[in-house]
Amino acid sequence: ADRLEELMEQSRREQENLKKSELRALQAQINPHFLYNTLDSIVWMAEMNKTQDVVDMTMALSNLFRSSISDPNELVPLETELKNIESYLTIQKYRYADKLNFQIDIPAALYGCRVIKLMLQPLVENALYHGIEKKRGGGTIRVCADVKDGCLVVQVADDGCGMTPEKLEEVQREVAGDLGQISEGGFGLPNIQKRIQLAYGADYGIHVSSRLGCGTRVTLQIPAKS
Repeated sequence: ADRLEELMEQSRREQENLKKSELRALQAQINPHFLYNTLDSIVWMAEMNKTQDVVDMTMALSNLFRSSISDPNELVPLETELKNIESYLTIQKYRYADKLNFQIDIPAALYGCRVIKLMLQPLVENALYHGIEKKRGGGTIRVCADVKDGCLVVQVADDGCGMTPEKLEEVQREVAGDLGQISEGGFGLPNIQKRIQLAYGADYGIHVSSRLGCGTRVTLQIPAKS
């Protein structure tokens, strides 16, 4: 009986961690700085009579929020996550112009795969702010996916500034950290790793590879289920 009570309490804590992590992901996505920059750009384009750009950017912002908050389920179709990151990158494209390019190359046959809500957007955001933004000249973020050995494998790669071996080792240690707690600050790679492993087990998660001056690749692996 004591063991059963302990397991039930552990399950309750894990569910609380998942909900807290999802909330932080949503808060990070709708942070005031991002929203202010987006609305400021819309105002600027309106003043310049760029009517179609205003329409496109406003629709992208609306789609981003709708995709983030409308579905109460923890698991959503991969297609929903892809629309989410496409809206996010469309907005950022207006800000970074020729500095940012992106490609989403995922077969339609995988759109129905169920994934954790708000799982991919933080990876894309990291690729932009830690890779492309710091690179001299333009860069590209690529998102692709495949099914291998019953697993859905999603890759988010950039050709940005990359990391030193020391920095990469530090990031890998953080990702492989203690599963017990989801960090209070931010919504980085360790939080995504913990959400995945709490949902699917320790055999799944993310792997980070990077080379200084060449870019960074984050590979995410979860069970392929529709």
